[in-house]
Amino acid sequence: MIQSDKHPAPPGHLESAERMSLAIDELMKSDLGANIEILTPEPVETDSVYKVHDSDYLDRARSISAGGGGGLDPDTYISQTSYDAAMETASAAIYAVNMIMNENHKRIFLAGRPPGHHAESDRGMGFCVINNTAVAAEELIFKHNLKRVAIIDWDVHHGNGTQRSFYNRKDVFYISMHQFPFYPGSGATSDTGAGEGEGYTLNVPIPADSEDDVFLSAFYGNVVSALNDYSPEFIIIGAGFDAHRDDPLGGLNLSGNVFGKMTTSLVEIADKYCDGRILSLFEGGYSPTANARSLYCHIKELIG
Repeated sequence: MIQSDKHPAPPGHLESAERMSLAIDELMKSDLGANIEILTPEPVETDSVYKVHDSDYLDRARSISAGGGGGLDPDTYISQTSYDAAMETASAAIYAVNMIMNENHKRIFLAGRPPGHHAESDRGMGFCVINNTAVAAEELIFKHNLKRVAIIDWDVHHGNGTQRSFYNRKDVFYISMHQFPFYPGSGATSDTGAGEGEGYTLNVPIPADSEDDVFLSAFYGNVVSALNDYSPEFIIIGAGFDAHRDDPLGGLNLSGNVFGKMTTSLVEIADKYCDGRILSLFEGGYSPTANARSLYCHIKELIG
């Protein structure tokens, strides 16, 4: 599922349409292309966006966009059409959830922009405007009555916004593997949830310069066992590829194969507990060529 580009980047900004478009072009020209169905999202109700974000924040972002654009923070730009793009990407996440739950598809990858996992209820940050991952999870809980949604976020940066959305709840198990210490500074192992959500946040910090074996050992030793204990009804992947060794922002040293191997395990877990249901959403990743290699490995295993 691919979103059109209504979120033009300022000159030289790394979060641009090119980081995704080259990867998609290469994917469709590969041996996988014939097995990929491109979906065009249809308009849907976006109530779940308002469960994730305060209306005051959304009004402010809409106003900045309508006024010709500006900055939500020093890193996060918004153009005249960026608010529409952010809402369309969130709407596409809801549409994808509905397609999967209605058994039209088992697994969908959403290549949408702007990304989302840093966006908190009351602010956009870290290139993110609306938290698409959190919106998808809310849709599953409030529209489809699920009780156990698992989010696995392997972006090189911790998804502070997603963690904050569900930190006091047990109906969403948020798992993050990320470089630490690193932007945005959150995601310590001691952050495990609060109240009813105690034990339903799992942070797996990874030291800078770590290679494939370290990352995969942490994944198999922490994430897989935790998911088996949770037995999720749906799996959402925050698929950032900025942990790749060639990414200009990340500080990890991974190959694209890591993303394929993790996807293989998540597909097996999804097949075991939730009829194969997975929604994967594009997050970070700022080298177009590294994204292309990583996305190929990821989609190959999603297809199965």
